[in-house]
Amino acid sequence: MQVEEPRIAPLARNCIAAGAVLMVVAVMLGAFGAHALQSQLTAKQLASFQTGVHYHMLHSLGLLLVGIVAQVTAAGARLRWSARLMLAGIAFFSGSIYLMTAGAPRWLGMVAPIGGVSFMVAWALFAWHAWSGRPRQASGGT
Repeated sequence: MQVEEPRIAPLARNCIAAGAVLMVVAVMLGAFGAHALQSQLTAKQLASFQTGVHYHMLHSLGLLLVGIVAQVTAAGARLRWSARLMLAGIAFFSGSIYLMTAGAPRWLGMVAPIGGVSFMVAWALFAWHAWSGRPRQASGGT
């Protein structure tokens, strides 16, 4: 009797892959900031850049966590939107900080709060998903 290997769910695969790639980018940007930008930026600019990297890393790990949870629970709309909003938060919050550090206009800073709200809603949806406690269905290897 051959036992079928469990397959990774599509949402789990996408979140884990995106989270891992985004962690690589965050580590690269953190190293770039610590070495190449340190002599080019003011202390305030460098601190802002490091804040962007910090939130980028935290929410890349958040995506990894969403992926793991998606593999062991029924991945519904709340979990999918949590992943999407973590991605959006990284783009809007950290992205706007990175761009302003590179010389983009200061008005771009108005985009960062959109990212911050995205992060908050993503975590709220993640918590809601966890509280719903829906186990993953054992059907057909998915």
